[in-house]
Amino acid sequence: MTARTGAEYKRGLDDGREVWLGSERISVLEHPAFKGSIEGMAGYFDYQHKYAADCLTTHEETGEAMNVSLSLPQNAEDIARRHRAFDRLSRYSNGMLGRTPDYVNVVLAGHVSRKDIFDRSGDPVFHQRLAAYHREVIEKDLALTHTIVHAAIDKSVGELQGMNEELTLRVVERTGEGLIVRGAKMLATLGPIADELYVYPAVPIQKGFEEYALSFAIPVATPGVVSICRDHYGVDADVEDRPFSARFDEQDAVIIFDDVLVPWDRVFIDGNLDVYNSINAGTASGNTQQQTAIRAAVKLEFAYDLCTQMAKVTGTEGKPDVGAMLGEIYTYLRLTRAAIHSAELRASDWGGGAFFCHDDISALRAIMPGWMIRINEIIKSMGSHNLLATPTAGAFNDPRLGPLLQKYLPGANGITAQERARIMRTAWDFAGSALGSRIELYERFYLGSIARARGLDHRKAQAAGETGAYAAMFEEIDGAASADADAAPSAAAVAVAVPAGDPVAVGARS
Repeated sequence: MTARTGAEYKRGLDDGREVWLGSERISVLEHPAFKGSIEGMAGYFDYQHKYAADCLTTHEETGEAMNVSLSLPQNAEDIARRHRAFDRLSRYSNGMLGRTPDYVNVVLAGHVSRKDIFDRSGDPVFHQRLAAYHREVIEKDLALTHTIVHAAIDKSVGELQGMNEELTLRVVERTGEGLIVRGAKMLATLGPIADELYVYPAVPIQKGFEEYALSFAIPVATPGVVSICRDHYGVDADVEDRPFSARFDEQDAVIIFDDVLVPWDRVFIDGNLDVYNSINAGTASGNTQQQTAIRAAVKLEFAYDLCTQMAKVTGTEGKPDVGAMLGEIYTYLRLTRAAIHSAELRASDWGGGAFFCHDDISALRAIMPGWMIRINEIIKSMGSHNLLATPTAGAFNDPRLGPLLQKYLPGANGITAQERARIMRTAWDFAGSALGSRIELYERFYLGSIARARGLDHRKAQAAGETGAYAAMFEEIDGAASADADAAPSAAAVAVAVPAGDPVAVGARS
């Protein structure tokens, strides 16, 4: 089986996984709060079939359909094929779903592509296991998510020091069957409704902390895996009234590994700091961020159009301040598209035949969170009280209420009251609802903090030799001054050199 349908995805969730919402252990398939989220994710799997020409490709060995995101990019054609798939898949939610399965699929494919990094360990078994797992994910079309952030509760010490030592995921025993791991990881977006968890490196680990240097994959239903959910922000509402909250709360959870057995064939890194500290740097920006940047571009495109409709419905499209805000969003969109285009055009072999985008795409990681935050501010500024004066779609069907709403709450430019309400409700769900606020927080931190991203870009620039402009300026100045001094003749030399009676020379000398 490859390229699952939504119905097949839902059947896979009936596996006895341990998921807690508040103080209640729940069945994600049966709990009413999760209904919209699961239907929304099931829709993603059906969507890949609806747009199969963009989203699916043919598996070389089986000849069956597989998601493009799991392919191993080896040339410019592969980069272009992935672009089409990421763009199409992002349009399913207009970029509001951050953890669709193609996200972690791309991570996994990137890791498999860098066999050369694993080969440095001297033991081929770890990459062999990873490649076998990659084939399994293709065959079963699994919905993966990651849980990679250390449980560093005490920020006054290092991430693996003090109380944090006991909190974060680590190896506590090695058996004939596999590793026994214990501890927590933060934060598994999609965790409660994914099929499997892929644990892999996020930030480098120092020597002496090898028991934390782990990469493995296990089903969410593995005994001892406990998913502790945040409050659920999905709502049981008409999609027209809450287009995002009714379908796209992908749910976040802290994952506790309570002495979990990880079979050896699912262990990909076990204490090897060289591989652990290299694999993310060798794949993340050029590989993973092609997907994240394209998702962001799709979201910016939607936000720009949504805000344009808001301006029309309020009759403010001609106001200079509104035009400036709309132009600001469009500028973000154009810069994002340009960065993606440039990075894809300059894609190259990163090692071992892995063909990834140019690393310059990582600049978006350091600046995109601020743009997403700013867009929400613009929506609230443009919408003002109109974001709250929004009757439901069903209210217009009431014989008493409907005519009053039609009369007193129409839009400008001949836009109906129903359309005005739908535009403003969509805008509020995008930027102001509980889910909208959660998505803003996600945009801030899902690729790490802005400060960390900027610091990383600086370190990469220095390592690449991006320096010398200052010294070059003064070398030029000093060189020019030295050349002038060497070229300037003495007064006596001038006097000897000037022929007697030469009017030009005499004039120059005076």
